[in-house]
Amino acid sequence: MRLDKYVSLCKKATRSETKKFIRQGNITVNGVVAKKSDMQVDENSVLVCINGEELSYRKYIYLMLNKPAGYISATYDAHQKTIMELIPDEYLHFELFPVGRLDIDTEGLLILTNDGKFAHDLTSPRKHVYKTYYAELDKPMQQGDIEIFKKGIKLDADFTTLPAELYIDENPKRVYIKICEGKFHQVKRMCESVGKKVMYLKRIRIGGLSLDPDLPKGGVRELSGKELRLLTNSNE
Repeated sequence: MRLDKYVSLCKKATRSETKKFIRQGNITVNGVVAKKSDMQVDENSVLVCINGEELSYRKYIYLMLNKPAGYISATYDAHQKTIMELIPDEYLHFELFPVGRLDIDTEGLLILTNDGKFAHDLTSPRKHVYKTYYAELDKPMQQGDIEIFKKGIKLDADFTTLPAELYIDENPKRVYIKICEGKFHQVKRMCESVGKKVMYLKRIRIGGLSLDPDLPKGGVRELSGKELRLLTNSNE
């Protein structure tokens, strides 16, 4: 990687500013004063400093967001608020995108990353990474609905859901639903197919990772290595 690109990805200086720092002798690479902005560096092992301050480079970033209602799961929209408005400025240069989506009125666990393969593995139905939702309904769910969800539900002529798990709370208007897909309004449409309307919906779990109960609505934090592994453990 070019030195000026490395510095810009570390969000410490633009490429033009990097050239200026080099002319002033303020950038060192592995302890040696840099002479050219296009010199090649190994981003995985290089030590770059500006005025003695060590730069930190990360290729990929993974964030947990406790999405509140009122925001769409998009990186840009001309008319509605997007989840990117909730992301701290320090992360914006990573060109993050949401892994899957939550409806504008749905709350809860949403992952953002710039790692395309990771995102594909989480969202592909073939990977069977289950997402768990908590829903409040206008009518009680019935025990017989459990089998209907388990068999898969035909939502339209072209789409029948994969088998899903339905858990009914002591209050039968409160349920937990596990699916390994994420079609448009899928949970709401599944509930409507058995005569219930979703009044409130929150995603609480992806794979083996649960939403941090201490993360407030609109809150964002980075995932740990352990949490990343939990995400892809669909058997939890």
